[in-house]
Amino acid sequence: MTATHSRLLAFGSAFPERVLTNHDLAQRIDTSDAWIRERTGIEQRRQLADGENNSDIAVAAAQAALARAGIDATDIDLVLACTNTPDRWLPSLGAAVQARLGLRAGVPAYDIVTACAGWLAGLQTADALVRTGHHRHVLVIGSEALTRFVDWSDRNTCVLFGDGAGATIVAPAQADDGGVLIDVRLHSDGRYGDIMTLPAGGTAMPTTPEAATRRLNCIHMDGREVYAHAVRAMVEVSQEVLTRNGLTLGDVDWFVPHQANLRIIQAVARRLGMPADRVATNVHKYGNTSTATIPTCLQEYEADGRIRRGQLVLMTAFGGGLTWASGLMRW
Repeated sequence: MTATHSRLLAFGSAFPERVLTNHDLAQRIDTSDAWIRERTGIEQRRQLADGENNSDIAVAAAQAALARAGIDATDIDLVLACTNTPDRWLPSLGAAVQARLGLRAGVPAYDIVTACAGWLAGLQTADALVRTGHHRHVLVIGSEALTRFVDWSDRNTCVLFGDGAGATIVAPAQADDGGVLIDVRLHSDGRYGDIMTLPAGGTAMPTTPEAATRRLNCIHMDGREVYAHAVRAMVEVSQEVLTRNGLTLGDVDWFVPHQANLRIIQAVARRLGMPADRVATNVHKYGNTSTATIPTCLQEYEADGRIRRGQLVLMTAFGGGLTWASGLMRW
């Protein structure tokens, strides 16, 4: 049976307990709390402890979403794990989550790798599969262990990233349901892949002692290029998804951008003409958690009552690839 729309039943978030403040980083590298705040707006981030893995927080976020949705894990018939930092390259993070949640045998589970736009790409996939009747309860997780892939000697990148996970369940929408997903637009441009990359670890450059010594198994980024592309792309795709659905920025109650850093967030909002009091942020507390930033921000703003039933939410993200996306939902 097909559905006209899908809806997001509930959200769940999970973060490691370990807090890594700017003052902590200043003990490791040539930086300061003031320097980091001025350039990024970040005050602290979370870091997985030794022995903790991405799958641990992914499962915790999924369990929280299931509990809030009031459904059992056995109701899930597809797992989409949106991540750039799986526990292992094989098997997938999705498969690990499927096993640990105790889902029914045979339930498909796989990863979506589209950098920081991954969770929106997961929503687009889940929406299509639910509306065409292939699946009824799709678990979409954005989960990252980014602190395992940062160069702690590079103050321009190591200050940005944190670990965290956000999850939601996508299901068919009934009449008058809340949480309806209206649309998602997704784009890529591989010509600029080198401005944000993790060079080693794949078949082109396997991880070797030499690669590790040269920090090629860490995230490398051209900050100025990323800023320019990110601001332009997020503005354009946000306008695209609104125009496509006959809406304007004046209709938007909340703008929830990928929490890359505060400078990018503010630049995108300013160019869109979005008032600061309608821009959702939590980057100061968690840093850039890539695929997890939007779902964890949505969960936080819903939990404290800032996002309410009936409000129109505009989401947008940008990441390596290059890949960028925007989505609309009616809360």
